[in-house]
Amino acid sequence: MRILSGIQPSNKIHIGNYFGAIKQFIDLQDQGEALYFIADLHALTTVRDGARLDQLSLDVALDFLACGLDPSRCALFRQSDIPEIPELFWYLTVLTPMGLLEKAVSYKDKVARGFSAEAGLFTYPALMAADILLYGSDVVPVGKDQVQHLEITRDLAIKFNLAFVPKYDPSQPDGDRKGRGRGILKLPEARVLESTAVVPGTDGQKMSKSYGNVIEMFAEDSVVKKQIMTMKTDSAAVEDAKDPAATPILPLLRLFASPDEIAEHERTFREGGLGYGHYKARILELFHAHFGEARARRRELEKNRDHVEQVLRDGAARARSLAAPIMEDVRRAVGTRGLRPLGKG
Repeated sequence: MRILSGIQPSNKIHIGNYFGAIKQFIDLQDQGEALYFIADLHALTTVRDGARLDQLSLDVALDFLACGLDPSRCALFRQSDIPEIPELFWYLTVLTPMGLLEKAVSYKDKVARGFSAEAGLFTYPALMAADILLYGSDVVPVGKDQVQHLEITRDLAIKFNLAFVPKYDPSQPDGDRKGRGRGILKLPEARVLESTAVVPGTDGQKMSKSYGNVIEMFAEDSVVKKQIMTMKTDSAAVEDAKDPAATPILPLLRLFASPDEIAEHERTFREGGLGYGHYKARILELFHAHFGEARARRRELEKNRDHVEQVLRDGAARARSLAAPIMEDVRRAVGTRGLRPLGKG
């Protein structure tokens, strides 16, 4: 089983990234051939400062390694270190219906929130499809909000195979003895961890770097404390029963606390007697208990950034070795290369 996923380096890693994605990445390292990439090309839709993007990309690598990704068990690499990505992106884009991209909820949501309606943002799903299809990925762990992009990826793989593979049948993507052709681009499956697919932010909405409602995993202690202690609540007094819908406190506690402790927090919410500050302080304690070792590892990794850069180079080399035979078939199918040795007429 080949596993592929990535994360944008558009800002600092937060606990929504961890519980919604990175934790799955770590758990999946021993379940197949895992490839994880830093999506710096995608980040160009929002980050327009080269030095900042380069630093954010390195920061994400540090974050991944600190959280427990093991380069001996997976490939970790920058998206921009794979030149085949923009090439495959173009082959897919020429087949992509405008209507398919116009249906993308993520695009419509970002434009509604004030993002510029630019071609890069609009064609984001096609670039994501290239990321996934280039390596023959079987499983793609994603957040719940990215499942639609996986469906678009499958649609584009089918369109490519129908266009360039004789007798391709989507119902028999691997071909059969009746002469149906085997697809060049494999149809991947999404894997969503439902219990933590959407982590609430400090304002109760989905935690997102774009919305500024995050709890950062590797921020300074004072920053983390402020992010937690200023989260949204209502005006309920200490002795009052608390409305779970008025604050993200209970969902965040469920990420960290034991079942017995969660049950106790739910009881005191219903009955009253404790102020919101009590629960926030407990979230802060649990945060440091859960992420303390990772935060310490990251401080050590920062002292040896050459090692981190080498990890990314090695990961890119592994990824390109997997992409090479697929791209050879793609180029041969579309007629750009592969029909004859390079350099000969």
